Amino acid sequence: MYIPRANEETRIPVLHALLKAHPLAALVTLNASGLIASHIPMVLETDGYEFGILRAHISRANTQWRDLNDTVDTLAIFAGPHHYISPSWYPGKLDDGKEVPTWNYAVVHAYGPLKIIHDAPWLLAHLETLTDTHEAAFPKPWQVSDAPEPFIQSLLNGIVGLELPIRRLEGKWKVSQNRTKPDREGVIAGLETLDTPESLTMRNLVDEALTRTRG
Repeated sequence: MYIPRANEETRIPVLHALLKAHPLAALVTLNASGLIASHIPMVLETDGYEFGILRAHISRANTQWRDLNDTVDTLAIFAGPHHYISPSWYPGKLDDGKEVPTWNYAVVHAYGPLKIIHDAPWLLAHLETLTDTHEAAFPKPWQVSDAPEPFIQSLLNGIVGLELPIRRLEGKWKVSQNRTKPDREGVIAGLETLDTPESLTMRNLVDEALTRTRG
């Protein structure tokens, strides 16, 4: 991924926070037929790994796991907050009009060898972890054990597990760092004016980057 120095994010806790907040990944592998991508939720765990380990599952009918080229690392892409940035928010627009729109975003790329797992106890434990993680916010969380055991066993027969120990993490926070302080303040004000959950999330990222620059 192309990452200008100003946009590079290397803080592991920050990268991990995005993976957990936006767990739906685009999992990209090189197979005999070429590149294949699946969009799947992944669970980040540490287990003693410097960058963590990602666990997931896909349908057994999905051919992505069958002819995997294991000599090339797999790529998991996690897309975080993003937002359109209007040139009308830059004060310089009033001077010469030489401004254009852009798009701000935060994204993390995780690379590592992909392991295929068929072990039923592993699959069940993974499904329980995945479910418990995303049901935690509900007043009455649903659990895998709430479903009949024969039904769950039949589902386990239809999936394969995936494990990706992360060898390399890349983080790109494109949040107006290349702009002047007045421009960045204009972006913050413009995003505040929109007052949507998406705009306010991006407003906070731009403000955080500006605050770090000041500090």
